[in-house]
Amino acid sequence: MKLQTKYFGEIDYEAEDVITFPVGPFSFEEEHEFLILPFDGGAGSLLCFQSVHTPALAFVAMDPFALLPSYEPVLQPHELKELGAADSQELGFYVLCVVKKPVSDSTVNLKCPVAVHPESRVARQVILETDDYEMRHPLAEFGKEEGAVC
Repeated sequence: MKLQTKYFGEIDYEAEDVITFPVGPFSFEEEHEFLILPFDGGAGSLLCFQSVHTPALAFVAMDPFALLPSYEPVLQPHELKELGAADSQELGFYVLCVVKKPVSDSTVNLKCPVAVHPESRVARQVILETDDYEMRHPLAEFGKEEGAVC
């Protein structure tokens, strides 16, 4: 199948590449199908959640563990059940990024990651019930701690 994307032009994709959100990401609840596309030069840590149905809708995302190796998202039992997982360690996690100029002023939302079950490809954005993470962590603060590289 072909898809016009926000950042990558027209691409080909297969139905099995689609990530399904039973309830879309926050403020975009009507959007249920996305592709996860890597940005060139992002070493697999800088990604894009591209809507399959709305070409102009794409979220920049990052691998939170590349930024903060000690990141420990823990989902609630009902969230795990919705994703078909027994515990949080079975899931992949991504954090959404607000890109600004300069890039060091950009922020990531560690409080509300997107959890993806790698086998079923079902996803859900969650709010972690911990005070350890914030919604707007500046990228500039990473790389100084724990050897993370941004």
